[in-house]
Amino acid sequence: MLVCLYRWQCYTIGFPRAEMTTDQDLPMDHQSATALFAAKGIDVTTNKDQGVIKVIKRAGVDGDRPMIGDKVMVHYTGKLVTGKKFDCSRERKEPFCFHVGKGQVLRAWDIAVLSMQRGEVCTLLCKPEYAYGAAGNPDKIPPSSSVVFELELIKFEGEVLTGDGGIVRRIKVKGEGYTNPNDGSIVNVHLEGRCGDRLFDCRDVSFIVGQAEDKSIPLGVDRAMDKMQKGECCLLYLKPKYGFGSEGKPEYKIGPDKDIVYEITLKDFQRAKDSWEMDLKEKLDLSAEVKSKGNQYFKAGRYYQAVIQYQRIISWLEIEYGTGDMQQKKIQDYILTSHLNLALCFLRLKEFTQAVDNCNKVIELDENNEKALYRRGEARLRRNEFSLALADFQQVLQVNSANRAARAQISICQSKIKEHHEKDKKTYANMFQKFAERDAKVSRLHNNINCMYLNDDVSLCHWTTRPNSLAV
Repeated sequence: MLVCLYRWQCYTIGFPRAEMTTDQDLPMDHQSATALFAAKGIDVTTNKDQGVIKVIKRAGVDGDRPMIGDKVMVHYTGKLVTGKKFDCSRERKEPFCFHVGKGQVLRAWDIAVLSMQRGEVCTLLCKPEYAYGAAGNPDKIPPSSSVVFELELIKFEGEVLTGDGGIVRRIKVKGEGYTNPNDGSIVNVHLEGRCGDRLFDCRDVSFIVGQAEDKSIPLGVDRAMDKMQKGECCLLYLKPKYGFGSEGKPEYKIGPDKDIVYEITLKDFQRAKDSWEMDLKEKLDLSAEVKSKGNQYFKAGRYYQAVIQYQRIISWLEIEYGTGDMQQKKIQDYILTSHLNLALCFLRLKEFTQAVDNCNKVIELDENNEKALYRRGEARLRRNEFSLALADFQQVLQVNSANRAARAQISICQSKIKEHHEKDKKTYANMFQKFAERDAKVSRLHNNINCMYLNDDVSLCHWTTRPNSLAV
């Protein structure tokens, strides 16, 4: 694989195969190749230096083109201008995928693919500075060689920013620099929000990353900020979880569970201090403010926003050690409280595995923490881990025998365990009954077969003895 720095396997093909005909009409030297391509094609470079000349062999589907950062799927054949083939995805019987405009492939590809439409097939003549450079590629590409590629753009899609696919980004204008906003940064943006074809929000606004909710900006916009660079303009496609959720947004006349799209331009930002830039006193002072903000979001039912705040505290303090007992206790109190609050948030969000994980963090530091044991029991009960939940609630009573909520949960666990056992008993009883019925059926079948063979033998006896009896 010569064209890329990274590769992914892709399996879905959305268009029929186009015949690769790069061999025909290929000239034997760079000068005549440039003349031929220039006569038939277009220069797709920004500065029009004929570094990448494209000839369209099959027009694509009218409509959208890839944007920077999109994941694209292509088939390609690469050849020298002499006609010698050096690489071909079709021979491997798999298309090639990459994120366009991110420097993961040859510069010529990043430029050309952004000019293509879905289904388009084109031939590219690429100067060395847009391909393999002065060095070439050992045993494949001679130094300072122009190369020819035939590309077919099969499909493309936006860059998925979350594991659940709830935020998809498409970059219209690439930003500058190498830094991004972090949680706590102050960002200045221009935003336009749409639901379907309707524009419901258009404004310049400043907000603190992690606290966009305060400016009626959805979670998805907030969570995308740390991927953006100054000057970037992008489209964000948000599922309801990252938009306005099941509540909708009455002030924008948006109903429940609606997909929305935001166009965001990051005009400027001021990064918050990273953990390594703060001393312990700064971290502790800031933790008090952030904890208060997290509690405010929790009480308002904005659990995802609360999670952001509590996680910031843990990221600052989890590897810190105080200079004295009081300072160390303060650190541990913040960590314990943050994990406990995270567990409660994840219970509300029905993300029970993360609730258990945060309770475990507390129990590692304080094995008899009543709240951690109780909340872990709740999460385990919701995951149908009844015996584990029962053990947690029983341990809560060992810590505090007056905890009536734990006693009530023990009764629920015992009832669930009994119900589960009865269900298992019934399942196994039915299973054994079916086995018995099957065995009885097989036994009857065997008996019938034996009887058939026995009847055949008796008939044979009759035929052999009857003549003798007649003789008598």
